[in-house]
Amino acid sequence: MAVQQNKKTPSRRGMRRSHDALKGPTLSTDPTSGETHRRHHVTADGYYRGRKLAGIGEE
Repeated sequence: MAVQQNKKTPSRRGMRRSHDALKGPTLSTDPTSGETHRRHHVTADGYYRGRKLAGIGEE
């Protein structure tokens, strides 16, 4: 079993953990409807990159 030779300092521990924070999803605003949506995803009303996609968001 691997055992460390020397104790790691709180600074080194913090540097190791610096990339562990959770980040929220990246959001964009649709230019047509102004709706906020996830990047590279279709909006709830069926628009993607300013264009209406057929058969999506229609009820």
